Amino acid sequence: MDFKDLLLIEPLQRAVKEEGYTAPTPIQEQTIPALLEGKDLLGCAQTGTGKTAAFVLPILQKLHLGRKITRNPRALILAPTRELAAQIGESIRVYGKYVRISSAVIFGGVSQNPQVFALHRGAEIVVATPGRLLDLMNQGHVHLQDIEFFVLDEADRMLDMGFIDDIKKIIQRLPKKRQSLFFSATLEAKVVAFARTLVHDPVHVTITPEKPTVEKIQQSVYFVQKEKKDALLVHLLSRPEMKRVIIFAQMKHIANKVAEMLNHSGIRADAIHGNKSQGARTVSLDRFRRGSVRVLVATDIAARGIDVEGISHVINYELPMEPETYVHRIGRTARAGAEGQAISFCSAHERHSLIAIERMIHQQIQVIKEHPFHSESAMHATGAAPSGQRFGRGRGRRGGGRRGGGRRDGGRGGDREGGRSGGGHEGRRR
Repeated sequence: MDFKDLLLIEPLQRAVKEEGYTAPTPIQEQTIPALLEGKDLLGCAQTGTGKTAAFVLPILQKLHLGRKITRNPRALILAPTRELAAQIGESIRVYGKYVRISSAVIFGGVSQNPQVFALHRGAEIVVATPGRLLDLMNQGHVHLQDIEFFVLDEADRMLDMGFIDDIKKIIQRLPKKRQSLFFSATLEAKVVAFARTLVHDPVHVTITPEKPTVEKIQQSVYFVQKEKKDALLVHLLSRPEMKRVIIFAQMKHIANKVAEMLNHSGIRADAIHGNKSQGARTVSLDRFRRGSVRVLVATDIAARGIDVEGISHVINYELPMEPETYVHRIGRTARAGAEGQAISFCSAHERHSLIAIERMIHQQIQVIKEHPFHSESAMHATGAAPSGQRFGRGRGRRGGGRRGGGRRDGGRGGDREGGRSGGGHEGRRR
């Protein structure tokens, strides 16, 4: 199927073609016609499936063909993190450049003044994280009575991050007559129950990847003493195949330290985490996308929601505490059918984390011994699970609630990144 078979108008087809896309992905093929017909949708799809274009293109087309005179938004898209909101906003700009649909992206962690200005100037599409949107609604800067299209993206993550009350308050302000789109990477019972309150007689679209993400990625583990990780990292990054690399660390100060060490070693790198301003994070991501830096050192704020094409390698400088975070991390590579590699460093005290990861993915990760920093002691460490850890399908340590002192502000209360895996959401009540 070609994009022209989806009955998209010429300006949208032209924009899509300029981005190098000729054939729609399965979710686009199944979703776009139903949305153009005005149906509600319940979609189950992971990131990397083309989900954003699947709902952005129909919304742009229907807004363009059904112009109305109003300064209030006509479409509302809710996303769990500022990174995902910014990416959706960028997709609207790219795909909508020939239809002139105004839009605004609003999220916490930055000054609200430019966002308020964009709203007052008139934004037909608003992409928002729930906390900041509710703030601006309560201040009288956003009015939702003209909303025709409502999208809830990554709904499962919204529930996990504790946004349910904010979302319910927002939904109460929406018109009853609207087209609602609900997307989730999983369809657990609580997610389905929530979806039923939002959509009416929806079209169901489920996109199952041909293989689980972890099976499409070449995974390996390097056993190394903790103090030798920097040397091993520089050693690996000297390889020419390391073209665009994300390195994951647990702690913000470790991410900064690693990025500084790499730059001193002649390897251009930026760090990205919750203590960086939104402007600084955007600059770092743009530099990484353009290739002016080939290494991005990140905490788990970047584990989900950041979609950068052409990532050749993911390196776990530190293994995550929660096994599912490992899957989110390595999923940054091998996207859209491309090949990718995931390399994990494992010291003796991290052995328990590796055990939990291998149990969750139901496979043993290939051990690479042929390197100058191999540690037999790390490889043969017993790795007893720390107190409170339990092993099972997709579950790691749940101990004392949220990490980072339980704050919901992207980790500003402590050094470890706040929130659950892929944290760094906007926070509440700026």
